[in-house]
Amino acid sequence: MEGEVDGPMVDDPGRRRRVHGMLKMYYGLNEEGKAEEQPDSLDPCDINGPHFDPELFLNKLRRECSLAELMDQETCMVRQIRSLDSDMQTLVYENYNKFISATDTIRKMKNDFKKMEDEMDCLSANMAAITDFSASISGTLQDQHTQITKLSGVHTLLRKLQFLFELPARLNKCLELQAYAQAVRSHRRARCVLEQYSHLPSFKGIQDDCHAIMDKLAQELRQKFRDGGSSAKDLSECVELLLQLDEPAEELCDKFLNHARSRLESDLQGLEAEIRPYSSSSSSSVKDASARRSPSAAPGSSTDNSPKASAIPSPSSNTDILEFIDRGCNEFVSSLCLVITSYQELFINHAQTGELATKNIPQMANAKLNFFVDDLAARYFSLVERRIQEEKGVADNSLLVRALDRFHRRLQAVTKLLPGSSVPNQGTEIVVRAATERVKQYLSALQSFYMDSLTDVRQALATPRLSGASASVSGGGAFPGGMASSRDSPTSLPELLSSLSSSILNQIKSVLASVHLFTAKDITFSNKPYFKGEFCSQGVRESLVVSFIKFVCQSSRQFCETAGDKGGSTPPALLLLLSRLCLDYETSTISYILTLTDEQFLVQHHSPVTAVTSLCAEAREAAQKLLNHYVKVQGLIISQMLRKSVETRDWVNTIEPRNVRAVMKRVVEDTTSIDVQVGLLYEEGVRKAHSSDSSKRTFSVYSSSRQQARYAASYTPSAPMDTNLLSNIHKLFSERIDIFSSVEFNKVSVMTGIIKISLKTFLECVRLRTFGRYGLQQIQVDCHYLQMYLWRFVSDENLVHFLLDEIVGSSAHRCLDPAPMEQSVIEVICERG
Repeated sequence: MEGEVDGPMVDDPGRRRRVHGMLKMYYGLNEEGKAEEQPDSLDPCDINGPHFDPELFLNKLRRECSLAELMDQETCMVRQIRSLDSDMQTLVYENYNKFISATDTIRKMKNDFKKMEDEMDCLSANMAAITDFSASISGTLQDQHTQITKLSGVHTLLRKLQFLFELPARLNKCLELQAYAQAVRSHRRARCVLEQYSHLPSFKGIQDDCHAIMDKLAQELRQKFRDGGSSAKDLSECVELLLQLDEPAEELCDKFLNHARSRLESDLQGLEAEIRPYSSSSSSSVKDASARRSPSAAPGSSTDNSPKASAIPSPSSNTDILEFIDRGCNEFVSSLCLVITSYQELFINHAQTGELATKNIPQMANAKLNFFVDDLAARYFSLVERRIQEEKGVADNSLLVRALDRFHRRLQAVTKLLPGSSVPNQGTEIVVRAATERVKQYLSALQSFYMDSLTDVRQALATPRLSGASASVSGGGAFPGGMASSRDSPTSLPELLSSLSSSILNQIKSVLASVHLFTAKDITFSNKPYFKGEFCSQGVRESLVVSFIKFVCQSSRQFCETAGDKGGSTPPALLLLLSRLCLDYETSTISYILTLTDEQFLVQHHSPVTAVTSLCAEAREAAQKLLNHYVKVQGLIISQMLRKSVETRDWVNTIEPRNVRAVMKRVVEDTTSIDVQVGLLYEEGVRKAHSSDSSKRTFSVYSSSRQQARYAASYTPSAPMDTNLLSNIHKLFSERIDIFSSVEFNKVSVMTGIIKISLKTFLECVRLRTFGRYGLQQIQVDCHYLQMYLWRFVSDENLVHFLLDEIVGSSAHRCLDPAPMEQSVIEVICERG
């Protein structure tokens, strides 16, 4: 049987697990070896249950199963019994060695514990013997110990008495050697005893001598404290000794702070001396510097990249702002921090330990220190702000930023020394005000640069040397002198616009780069909430960039407010250039500038800011107003020529026309020049389709059947209808012409507006004059000449036809002897002219 167990049954892991599983199931154990809490089966036929009844089980099988099934059941039960027996033998064999080892271990433990018990009994006996021996020694020495204790007390008392009697001599010796601390400690040791036995004459004498010596010592300590020439350690020891001698702490604090104030005020006076020489002459220096400022270069030159306001030097030219701040930090702030540290060490830190802690000194001392620091810091901040206000030039902003950074950085030491002090916050407010003022200065510099750039543009437009490509760039003169000279111009209108726009944009970028120094990562105050939020959104974006864009639009609109017969003193070319500049701002520049600002300063739009669409709408409005004003000014210039040509001529007694009047040629020349000028900056625009016989209409418009019918009543005595009635009927069916309507941003619309104003003025002047026969014929020749050229410039040629038709009709109506010239003769005169 054992040989069978040693075979495959032991080596088969699967069978072993199955055997263990069956046993666990039989004994009701789970995987952890614990009994499973299962309800007991009450079925007597359950062969695995505790209530199994063999008789009932067999009777049940006999009743329910056939013979073959009974045989199979028996075979199965025999197989299971054999299997269980085999498994039990296997488990016994496997655990046999473990049982043997456990038995040996238990036997060995019994032997070891026996030896340990013997050792413990021996130790207990030894401890009992030691206790008895110690009690015997204590009993023997008890009497001697009492005597020794008594003698020791007597010896201690004698030493104290000896110390008291020798105390005056000891104190005098310490005073001679300047061992003040040792003298105070000795006196404090004996003071209570002397006061307690002061009624005894001997002790009273010792006490009086000691008081006299300590008064002298206190005087020397006060003198040493007043001199203040000792080291910080000696001064701290001096104050501590005076406090231990019951010197009033408040007086000591006042004396220390008064002494420190004198040294700090000398530092402040030195700083003020650097400001005082410039404060009285700062205004005159600024004026002199402004007068010495070099003339502005033309836009687009290399000198345009620096703010023109930077030409104004700082009044404090001998000592720059960084040197001033360095001196203030190295002298005043460093001294102040040293005073704070020494004061705290003397009156606050030491007063919180030992016997001084009961006197409540720190609270009083801290209040005095805060008042002292706030008072002197206020005077220092006043000097710093005065010096910062003298920084008017914006050429090198890095110097101011570095100075403010150093100023703010050094004040953080006060924060560490006085956590509750308001000095660092006041310093931060100064930095904020300086940054805000700097933004205002940059805005003013940008505005000055823009106005100076416009002055440069005016000078460029006023130069007489013009090329044919930039004809009538200076058309803002009273009367353009015909076509431009062939000499080369210094610059053309598109180049002026490009140069002006690029110089302004470069200036804005330069200013943004300078202002961005306030938010650099290596600047200590840049992590303040103001410089992360409000400075970027309200300070830079709104107060600088948006304000400058609005200034450009507003200053451009102001050129439209100076009106006169010839448009005031503003050159029309400047109006045209500014209108194109504002239009370019509306289409792209404003969006680009604000996007650049938002990205560079990480602007968070938490607070309300001006929308890009609002600025673009304002720029477009300015461009529209400028262009409308340009049309009006150019129209009035030509109108003035036409008005003078009509008002200064005797139309009744004039001679028979042989040529086109020179003023009409001048009108065509100037209109052509204006067309070239507008075409340099604006697109062509949309025209209505011209008829194929525009030239023919030009020559035959005044001899058409409509004209013959219109003037038939005046030309023949048998006309059946009044001329006025025919004219009024014709107007009813004509399209209404709005003379001063807004123009579109293209060349055709601009030229149409100018020609409408010019011809309308011509018409109104004709209506106020009286004509003779040759006067009427001269008007016919002039209008035909205008018709030959002006129809090319307008969006609808019918507009020119209609207005010229009205002019000829009005002159015919005002004619005393209306005899029109033959159309062929008119054409010959105009071709010859």
